Amino acid sequence: MTRRRTTLGGHTYEFTDLAALLAAATPARSGDVLAGVAAASEQERVAAQGVLADLPLITFLTEQVVPYDDDEVTRLIIDTHDADVFAPIASMTVGELREHLLTPSTGTTALAPGLTPEMVAATTKLMRLQDLIAVGRRTPVVTAFRSTVGLPGTMATRLQPNHPTDDPGGVTASIVDGLLLGCGDAVIGINPATDSPQRATELLHLIDEVRTRYEIPTQSCVLTHITTSIEIMERGAPVDLVFQSIAGTQAANTGFGVTLELLREAHEAALSLDRGTVGTNCMYFETGQGSALSADAHHGVDQQTLEARAYGVARAFDPLLVNTVVGFIGPEYLYDGKQITRAGLEDHVCGKLLGVPMGVDVCYTNHAEADADDTDALLTLLGAAGCSFVICVPGGDDVMLHYQSLSFHDALYARQVLGLRPAPEFESWLSTMDMLGDDGRVRELPAAALRALTAGVR
Repeated sequence: MTRRRTTLGGHTYEFTDLAALLAAATPARSGDVLAGVAAASEQERVAAQGVLADLPLITFLTEQVVPYDDDEVTRLIIDTHDADVFAPIASMTVGELREHLLTPSTGTTALAPGLTPEMVAATTKLMRLQDLIAVGRRTPVVTAFRSTVGLPGTMATRLQPNHPTDDPGGVTASIVDGLLLGCGDAVIGINPATDSPQRATELLHLIDEVRTRYEIPTQSCVLTHITTSIEIMERGAPVDLVFQSIAGTQAANTGFGVTLELLREAHEAALSLDRGTVGTNCMYFETGQGSALSADAHHGVDQQTLEARAYGVARAFDPLLVNTVVGFIGPEYLYDGKQITRAGLEDHVCGKLLGVPMGVDVCYTNHAEADADDTDALLTLLGAAGCSFVICVPGGDDVMLHYQSLSFHDALYARQVLGLRPAPEFESWLSTMDMLGDDGRVRELPAAALRALTAGVR
């Protein structure tokens, strides 16, 4: 255990170990206060950031925030670290890495195998929002299955047609609504109301029927537990993407009912189905700051660092999609719009720097100190930062999960104002369906076209 001290304003601050230093240097958020690891004052936070800026990057390979022998996530991070990629930056401090990443000539994407989650979390703790946006924009991560996600100048969308009873008619109507507004190029993904294998299979067949009927170049996913996905794949269900919520510690993943070995089994099973057309990325992971703390599995580590460690898990399985559900866990972890905004940008950049195809569910719970102005602002900032995809629900209100997210119209706004386009295969499909105007924007369809597209919807 290495203690670090610094003096600021006549007061000496001591940080007992690496985890304590990272936590104290983290911009304010309610979850770290709840965990008892946050800086006691802004002065202490500034002092910690000064110490962190001078910390050699090599420290993160010799000191672990969660012990190597106790945690399979730590072992994965250390055992897969690429020393050759790390070599050119091995002599840098955290502050120097920040400056390096902000240099326009730096090839940020190529650094991913040489960076650990703790390194990128530490570096982003020293960044302003504009730094996060600048680095995120220059760090594209491209993946593909039936559509290509993450290309520069694009922003894809997950079409989320949740229904409180999984009613087929309601789900289908929401899918059509989203498609008519140009959404669904990242995935058509349903959170089922129950986790039964039969219900998951029925919903997968429903999406697959719509997708094949209109030859839509996208992928389907029912966000059931990974063990259910393995079971229904064995039964022949049309599984495109295997979903799982993951976290940054072994104990937190145990709370989700998942291990690295189980993820490997599911990944191999999905690959064997060979359902992709333009790529083979077939995993979908969701994360969120505060998940380890909510499971009492945080080991005294701040929630942003643990979130970055979840991306260390994700990248081991070559996912098509990863997204932080940034405001979903609640104000106990991210109190208000300001904290949600910063967390969304932090998560986006940390994921990208680690080579993860990063999206964001721009959302909040109804008891948080946030509103639609906050989601508008974060969506705009993420669009400027090159976010791979966002999640959209009918009317911005998820009637099954009972939280506020983005609407299909919000995606149209972001693409229009920021000059962003859908995934190229999906954009070609929209054009083929006569749903794009001459300016490349989704247009209002004439009545005849609407009748043709919605024919047979129950």
